[in-house]
Amino acid sequence: MKVEVLNSKGASTGRSVELPEEIFGIEPNNHVMYLAVKQYLAAQRQGTHKVKTRAEVKGASRKLHKQKGTGGSRKGNIRNPLYKGGGTIFGPKPHSYDIKLNRNVKALAKFSALSYKVKENNLVVVEDIQLAQPKTKEFAAILKNLKADTKKVLFLTAETNDSNDSLFLSYRNIPNVLGYTFHNMNTYDIVNSGLVVLTEAAVNQINEDLKEA
Repeated sequence: MKVEVLNSKGASTGRSVELPEEIFGIEPNNHVMYLAVKQYLAAQRQGTHKVKTRAEVKGASRKLHKQKGTGGSRKGNIRNPLYKGGGTIFGPKPHSYDIKLNRNVKALAKFSALSYKVKENNLVVVEDIQLAQPKTKEFAAILKNLKADTKKVLFLTAETNDSNDSLFLSYRNIPNVLGYTFHNMNTYDIVNSGLVVLTEAAVNQINEDLKEA
């Protein structure tokens, strides 16, 4: 599919690029997107939660009183979970929340999310932005020209080079902007963004990679 290339002022350059249908024009698969987002969010959990069982809390191990003849209930030691300060029954233990997804499923999830963005007109392609030095103010002005200053923006570039370093340093302090190289993006960030911005170089790299595959 053909998409026009915008310049840093938000106007058309008169050029267009070809977005491959197998990435940006597929029928989205909602279930694999759900799995990929679930995997991402699960990976953010440390899994360090821990409570003490009755074997680990402090307290004497002697029986509180004899079994029979007191008129009261039978009692073990003070570490019984029924007492204040006793152990916890079936409490959480440290464990990993990692979910395994194979490579093809994760790729399909990314392509599905990108296809949704294209369908919703929430994906734009801009010409390569060249900044001689990091300037947050300049990048903020570019976002305003693209009418993206009030949206969550996912900014995708080609593989890292010197100009990308200046870009990264320019947008890293803008709270509504997140940037990656195209190969490092994840489904959660695509879904969570209001607008996906692709550089022209990133699109060219995608097309080259598909030819080599």
